[in-house]
Amino acid sequence: MSIKTIATTPFTDQKPGTSGLRKKVTVFQSAHYLENFVQAIFDTISAPAGSTLVLGGDGRYYNREAIQIILKMATANGFGKVLVGQGGILSTPAASAVIRKYSTYGGIILSASHNPGGPDGDFGIKYNTANGGPAPEKITEAIYARSKTLTSYKLIEAPDMALDQPGSFTLGEMQVEVIDPVADYAELMESLFDFAAIRALLGGGFRLCFGAMHAVTGPYAREILERRLGAPNGSVINGVPLPDFGGGHPDPNLTYAHELVEIMYGAEAPDFGAASDGDGDRNMILGRKFFVNPSDSLAIIAANAALAPGYAAGLAGVARSMPTSAAADRVAAKLGIPCYETPTGWKFFGNLMDAGKVTLCGEESFGTGSSHVREKDGLWAVLFWLNILAKRGLPVEEIVYRHWAEYGRNVYSRHDYEGLPSDAANALMAHLKAQFEALPGQRFGSYQVKFCDDFSYTDPIDGSLSTGQGLRIGFEDGSRIVFRLSGTGTEGATLRIYLEAFEPDPAKHGEDAQQALAELILIANELSELKLRTGREQPTVIT
Repeated sequence: MSIKTIATTPFTDQKPGTSGLRKKVTVFQSAHYLENFVQAIFDTISAPAGSTLVLGGDGRYYNREAIQIILKMATANGFGKVLVGQGGILSTPAASAVIRKYSTYGGIILSASHNPGGPDGDFGIKYNTANGGPAPEKITEAIYARSKTLTSYKLIEAPDMALDQPGSFTLGEMQVEVIDPVADYAELMESLFDFAAIRALLGGGFRLCFGAMHAVTGPYAREILERRLGAPNGSVINGVPLPDFGGGHPDPNLTYAHELVEIMYGAEAPDFGAASDGDGDRNMILGRKFFVNPSDSLAIIAANAALAPGYAAGLAGVARSMPTSAAADRVAAKLGIPCYETPTGWKFFGNLMDAGKVTLCGEESFGTGSSHVREKDGLWAVLFWLNILAKRGLPVEEIVYRHWAEYGRNVYSRHDYEGLPSDAANALMAHLKAQFEALPGQRFGSYQVKFCDDFSYTDPIDGSLSTGQGLRIGFEDGSRIVFRLSGTGTEGATLRIYLEAFEPDPAKHGEDAQQALAELILIANELSELKLRTGREQPTVIT
């Protein structure tokens, strides 16, 4: 099989965001588009000849076709071996686990995470380095720079490979090993958690419902929850991965995981509910008619970490993204360990974990994880909660209320305004920033502004500086409002408004978050001129 060099012209729009390059499927299907970006990755990382690469994705539309193209390009670019998930499937945390277990040079993950799938939906691709985590900014910027200058890409002409059964095959001079996508990940989970205790919980009448949202975690949840832990068959719903996620939006929140929410808020609700997203790295946790805020979930996992065998030796530290509530900070302070505040994007946690500074990390956007991999991990968080429930013998709601009674409650919510015109969203942010010099000292109802800034972060490990990470308005009582434009969408702009207030009084811990934050919501809308500038009166999603 001879190597072909295909002449091409550069694209100017292949700048990776916080989680790789995401575009519409139709964009990736256009001539040379995927190939150019893959060649830019290969040119940038300069893998030594014979290196091993991990390859897989979340099963969304165009996943299989893209994998065939990448395999043919990998052999033409000198890779010696590719580990590819059976059927082209590998959840994002499982891919990270495989990279780390087999010490590969890196991996390519095909996913647009929680974005919709299907022929008219989204597609994504990102490169993960040898530590199993997303490529840091210095690499993604170099990939982007290369994508704007390359004039050709390399591949071999060969038939598509059969990927639906495990086994080893050759493609040109490269070995392709089709691996069970679940086995290595399940083995890792069994080493971290007390499966015997969870098995006893599930065998004692405790009922759970896991919503896989027709996304990648269906096979993982069925193997671990139903087969290995003994949950009854059917405990995993929507467990067959589909290229269009069954027509749904694979984002595990109260709006899009509506089937699970209806079950958990119904008359015969199970004891525990959970969901994961398109590529398996996010999670939502529910009790009976009770939602656990992701910021609280991170804090509760940290406070109860010693109950899980893999974390019984203690935590090195905790890290959270800037928009995530300070609930985890309070736990870290009591444990006497550091808590780091980073920009949004899992790659910022990688340096801290590699340096042994943190064990647990999380983002308010339904992402939680630990140093067992270098990605957030949805099913891992679900298993951690089951481990806690098995050991403490309390309902989900009671565990949360007891946590608040001990640490206080960081009342928290995020309001998403999706699909805004980019010009309007950018103008809104500019309007906010223009007020920063005059805002400190001003009073708005019960709140007096203490500071305003545009969050920046100097990495304590490599000294790299990240700027423009979100606009913060902090108040004298510790409350705050954060405005940020998300980098995970493919159409228009998504404005996220984060609202947080601390409530130490247990008598007020049962108050609805939106009611408790009502005054801050009005202040956020007033300062941003939201309705005037966007025409929106209500968020698309509230979490």
